[in-house]
Formats: sequence, structure tokens, C-alpha cells
Amino acid sequence: MEENNELSMYKSYVGVRFNNGARAYFFGVKHEDNIELNDYVVVETIRGLELGQVVISPVDITNYNSDFGLKPVIRKASDVDLRIHQNNLKDAQIAMEICQAEVKRLGLDMNLISCEYTLDKSKVIFSFLSDDRVDFRELLKSLAAKLRARIELRQIGTRDKAKMIGGIGVCGLPLCCARFLNEFDGISISRAKNQMLAINIPKLSGHCGKLICCLKFEDDAYTDARKEFPELGTKVWLDKKEYTITSYNVISGIVKIEGDEDEIQFVHINELKKNGKFRKKEKNEKK
Repeated sequence: MEENNELSMYKSYVGVRFNNGARAYFFGVKHEDNIELNDYVVVETIRGLELGQVVISPVDITNYNSDFGLKPVIRKASDVDLRIHQNNLKDAQIAMEICQAEVKRLGLDMNLISCEYTLDKSKVIFSFLSDDRVDFRELLKSLAAKLRARIELRQIGTRDKAKMIGGIGVCGLPLCCARFLNEFDGISISRAKNQMLAINIPKLSGHCGKLICCLKFEDDAYTDARKEFPELGTKVWLDKKEYTITSYNVISGIVKIEGDEDEIQFVHINELKKNGKFRKKEKNEKK
């Protein structure tokens, strides 16, 4: 009921993207506001006031069905807001150089990734990579004195870095983490084995250096598809000869069977089920 009352203050919601990022975030548009596609707007996020661009046209608020509440679009960006934003981008580059110099002076094990100011310049956010926890108390004091703003230091992981920077995956499409992923679940090598992929870690790793998220997306489909195939090691009689099923491709449906004297055949699973007679692998048989 409270959520409905909160949404009643809006006539629509829009998708806003920040700093040319890949992902859009939703904000509510009040009844008196006239916000359109490609407009630059000022919104308040958990980090403070930020300027973004409307990349998803206004959608009637009755279609909003997310569990997350909506923060409002504060205003359409003025020429002053746009000029301040451009100046902030230049100042962020200077702040990045200052921070890098301080990190080097203090001998901290930090790899700085990005630096951003909020629109009102009350806060500057630094993102960094590090394998260990970093004691940056001295760095905070030094930066606060030099930059005269609140300082936020965010330690991120390699997947967060890939999400921030973006890129093109092996599929030729923009990285999933940059487009829509909000959480990163652990992905084990068992998913690659379930999909019968060659265990080549470099080829199975993404830009972040960890196993590609595709392994998670496709795992359930492979699990269902494998139910149509006999277990590896199953014996099958075909054309009056006995063969052993040694591998198969769930996408093409082709099964590799091996017989005596290194005889190898590739047969479609439908043909094998129609013309073959199966004998399950015994427990004491070698895999």
C-alpha cells in the first residue's frame, strides 16, 4: 500500500544512463515534469547528485512492477548543469593523478580504476583493485586536505572492473556484466564439465580473468539436453557390432561410438535410438 502511494506521485518512469555506461537505471517522473528521450537529467543516487541521459523513453507508471522503489528525476539538466558536469570530468582526471601520486608516496598496494565527482562536487569517488585489504586512513586524510571534498574509496573485484569498463565478449556482443548483470555468482569448473567443454581455462575465462558467465546461463539447458543421451560408457549394438559411447554433442545430436580395432563412427542420437540396442555400463567397468 505504501509502495502504491509512493508511485502515485509519478506519471511515468524513465531509464537513465550515467557516463556512457551500458546499464540504465529507472527513475520516476513527476506529473508536472516533461522529460523525453535523450534529455539530460539531474537525479539523486546513493552516491549523491548525478547527471545522466534518458535512454529509455517514459513508460506509464502503471507498468512499473519492480520490487525496488523509485527515486525521482529532480530536474531536466540546464546548460549550467551540463557545463558543471564537463568541468567535473576534467577535475576528476586531475584528482586521479593526485590520488595516484599519494598512493605511490604511501606505498599502498592499490590499482586505481576510476575517479568521479558528484554533480555538486561534494564527493569524489575512487574505485580501485587490490588483492588484499588496504589501510587507506592516511590516504583519506591526505586526499580530503588536497581535494576539499568527501572522499569515497571503493575496493572492487575484477568482475566489477569489467562491468565498469565494458568490452566485447567472445560471442561478439557487449559483456553481459556491463549490460544487465547486477550480482556475480560463483561459477565452478563443474559447469564446463557438464557442458562437455574442453577444460582450457584461458579460453573459458572472460575479460575479468574468471570463468565466463555464459557457463551459468547455459548450464540448465545442457542439463536438460543431456537427459536425451545415454551415459558415457554405455554399450550399444548397431549393425550387428558392439560399440561404446565415448562422447556426444548435445547441440548437433551427434554421438561418437567406438568399436573394436579402433573403429569409430559418428551417429545421430535419433538414429542410434531407432536402430541400436543399449546395454548399460556396469559399475565395475572403467570409465
